[in-house]
Amino acid sequence: MKKLVGVAVLAVTSFGVSAGDIEAGKAKSAVCAACHGPAGVSMIPTYPNLAGQKEAYLAKQLKDFRDGVRKDPVMSGMAAPLSDDDIANLAAYFASLEPGK
Repeated sequence: MKKLVGVAVLAVTSFGVSAGDIEAGKAKSAVCAACHGPAGVSMIPTYPNLAGQKEAYLAKQLKDFRDGVRKDPVMSGMAAPLSDDDIANLAAYFASLEPGK
């Protein structure tokens, strides 16, 4: 069992995923609601739903937008001022939501 836990911890830390603060993410997410919906479910077909996405996936996308790895005129600007903690918190919040609710 210890070996399995160690492997899981190694896998998480290898990808730079840290558990974010859901409440801090919720507070920070107000600006996201305009495009992605107040509960992470977009009413606009061209904007993706964020609710229920994997936390590591959300964090990676935000980091990629912030760091210029992934480019989008809107999202690159939105992600530019985010700290690593902001990203972890937003990812934790949106991952905690149920899709379609």
